Amino acid sequence: MSFASKIEAVDDLRGPAGRLEAILNTGRDDAPYAALVTHPHPLGGGTMHNKVVYHAMKAFSHFGLPVLRFNFRGTGLSEGSHDQGIGEQDDVRQALQWLDTRFGRPILFAGFSFGSNVGMRVCCTDQRVPAMIALGLPIDAEGRRYHYDFLSACAKPRLFLSGDHDPYGPVAEVEQVVAQLPEPKRLVWIAGGDHFFAGTAGSPGSKLDQMRETMISWLAETVTDLTV
Repeated sequence: MSFASKIEAVDDLRGPAGRLEAILNTGRDDAPYAALVTHPHPLGGGTMHNKVVYHAMKAFSHFGLPVLRFNFRGTGLSEGSHDQGIGEQDDVRQALQWLDTRFGRPILFAGFSFGSNVGMRVCCTDQRVPAMIALGLPIDAEGRRYHYDFLSACAKPRLFLSGDHDPYGPVAEVEQVVAQLPEPKRLVWIAGGDHFFAGTAGSPGSKLDQMRETMISWLAETVTDLTV
């Protein structure tokens, strides 16, 4: 049974570019982990309220974990301006520090699209993060080419979860990236899903529930001390 978390506005999350708009879905007092979820590209309309980000939060809340979502610099009410994924890494660092200060627990990470690339760059080397999830891993999105050489030295458990009709992360290219990475890792394709885990002409209907349940199953299998 999912944990019914409450929503709190976060007023004290600040990055180098200024205040970052954020919300916390509260968790159980005895939760063994906290969680961070990052959103897709701001220039494409991505925010912390994106449907994929929301369902990722729900997967973590299933285990009663507190989950932080925030808007990258220049997005929504967050101060600063977009920095091509460079300054956004500092935003992730500040979000991790905020969670560490508030809860003092290991932090699980999930990022969607742009947020997965930016977030994993930080979380790969942060000892507070034991496991990571990349949703809709982007390879080439509207002229922006994403690279993953930094993952070659990352041996944390990683789940790569995408729709098999994702134009920004084609099956062959994502499989090539993941094949070169060290274990432990898992790549799961959601049949008939596009980049946003929406349906396709041949497979109508949202795939967000499948995405969320896949996250829950992987977390339960991979991360110790997670109980419903």
